[in-house]
Amino acid sequence: MFLSVIIPAYNEEKRIAKTLLAVDEYLKRQTYQYEILVVNDGSKDKTAEMVNELKSQVYNLRLIDNKENNGKGFVVRQGMLAAGGDVRLFMDADNSTNIDQVAKFLPYFSEGYDIVAGSRRAVGSLTVVKQSGFREFLGKMFRLLVRIVVPLGVEDSQAGFKAFSKKAVETVFPKQTIFRWAFDVEILAIAGKFGFRIKEVPIIWSNDAESHVKLGGMIKMLFEVLTVRKNLWSGKY
Repeated sequence: MFLSVIIPAYNEEKRIAKTLLAVDEYLKRQTYQYEILVVNDGSKDKTAEMVNELKSQVYNLRLIDNKENNGKGFVVRQGMLAAGGDVRLFMDADNSTNIDQVAKFLPYFSEGYDIVAGSRRAVGSLTVVKQSGFREFLGKMFRLLVRIVVPLGVEDSQAGFKAFSKKAVETVFPKQTIFRWAFDVEILAIAGKFGFRIKEVPIIWSNDAESHVKLGGMIKMLFEVLTVRKNLWSGKY
């Protein structure tokens, strides 16, 4: 198996079918073997039922159906460790970054990179639908905080489109301790600690109008970033 695509999903019954069909439509035109793994994070709607109904249409589609909500970071880790691909990509269920962007990622693994992170800040990136001014401000403050507290070597830690080599997955994700707001920061920090090479690549991204990050969420992210810093100092990883 060459590529595993992991899609964390929470209450995505209205969008998951469209996303899965789009991912499969692109991947079936490629020459490599692939699988698509949806990890349901205790959805209260019919997300799991929608995925199961599509198994006859979507090649190599699998579902991990959690009955309780544990956070996006939890189900990303679960999917990454359950996948079988030499390269494992996680992407958002809202398809904010189209799967065709992975074509820009794959050559870097041949060049010796272990992780390729999609970026909305790198030169060449394109935001099709922008966020609100307030959300842009919060994002800017968060990036500044991360740069000061946990330097990662990337400009955009939060884009939900990242690919890992099998070796990186097996080293990084078992050490993950944060499963909600700042899990992306933690997994990149762990990867850096173990010397994995990270490449930031520009992506085309469209903001989801239904996605909202409130001030309370940003405060929780702040405390989780500080936890990552503490864990690095204490040698927990």
